[in-house]
Amino acid sequence: MFTFKAFRAIDEPELCDMFITGHANVLKEYGVTKVTSSNNDWKSNPYVFVVTVQEDSTGDVVSGVRVHIAHEDYPLPLQGAIAQVDLGINELVKEYRDLGGTGEIGGLWNSRSISGYGIGALFLSRTSLVIADQLDVPTLLALCAEYTLKPTLQKGFQIEEKIGNKGTFFYPKLDLVATLAVLKDVKGLPLALGEEQEYIMSLRKDLNCIREEETPKGKIKIKYELKIKNPNWR
Repeated sequence: MFTFKAFRAIDEPELCDMFITGHANVLKEYGVTKVTSSNNDWKSNPYVFVVTVQEDSTGDVVSGVRVHIAHEDYPLPLQGAIAQVDLGINELVKEYRDLGGTGEIGGLWNSRSISGYGIGALFLSRTSLVIADQLDVPTLLALCAEYTLKPTLQKGFQIEEKIGNKGTFFYPKLDLVATLAVLKDVKGLPLALGEEQEYIMSLRKDLNCIREEETPKGKIKIKYELKIKNPNWR
């Protein structure tokens, strides 16, 4: 069984450290060894919320995702990335922030040991929209690689054409295309695929539950603990 646990980063320093270690190990598996500590400042950011996936048999954190709330003192990670190619990103984030708040979904990773189950790409990515509802932000942003764009759009996001070349730009290298996507109705998800909308809405109604899920590698059990104890960031 896998346990998906949602929390405010500053409330669970040990789980944050396990998230960081697991993510670093995945990067090493892919040959990325220079991971600076500054990338982990989020664990002391009061505007960051996290979902970790623990494999119950080992206790290891094997996957995770973060939701960063935009704040003038804590720029979103995508602001630093996109500002290298389009400074308009800062004004755009401010526009969304002024309309009631916004945030960014990012930092999604998955251990190779559980690859093929869809833990991160399918189940975990949905939980980010479950916790965003608790955080009461009307909009969300996501910086997508080419392979993550389609599943992001399926969850109700659309391409934000005010940035780059109608939403696309080269990042982090000149041969890689990134796309900025925005979800303009976190609560309603009107543009999401029916099955995605249905799943996310059902989890929002039953934040703490156990479900048996069908995956490409067979059935697994997921224990969802998605009710955030301290969601009030305002």
